Amino acid sequence: MSLSMYQASVPVLVRVLSNYINVLEKAKVYAEAKKLDPLVLTGFRLFPDMLPLTKQVQIASDMAKGGGARLAGAEVPKYEDNETSFDELVARLDKTIEFLRGLDPKAFEGSESKEIVLPMRSGPVKFKGQDYLFNFVLPNVYFHAATGYNILRHNGVEIGKMDFLGKLEG
Repeated sequence: MSLSMYQASVPVLVRVLSNYINVLEKAKVYAEAKKLDPLVLTGFRLFPDMLPLTKQVQIASDMAKGGGARLAGAEVPKYEDNETSFDELVARLDKTIEFLRGLDPKAFEGSESKEIVLPMRSGPVKFKGQDYLFNFVLPNVYFHAATGYNILRHNGVEIGKMDFLGKLEG
């Protein structure tokens, strides 16, 4: 049995974003317990030229919803990128998960060879659907989820690898 583009994208993206929610919720509890202003964590950067946690979450969300939408031939939802609190970041990820779960698996049929054109600062970049998913969407979602995890871990939030991976099922 072959793996469909839907199976390779939506359940994977939902899992990463769901685990991200878990990490953000632990960070909120940590900030409350330590009496930290949550903005210290949501605005934190690992290095001055890197983006803060809020932007890491927003980009992971954008990559996931954009990837699912483009592969399914749906319109990419637009979000305002105005989140600052943990609750707002979690709500954004919840909204993205809801969008992904609402995509019709049949709409993904044939998307492995579908041409995807992304506007970039350097000019448009063309992908075939499979390359877009495996070489652009998934690596970007994982990168921004891992960077957010690293920001929080660096700041003392008690999270570990299993928080990032989530419950393992076989």
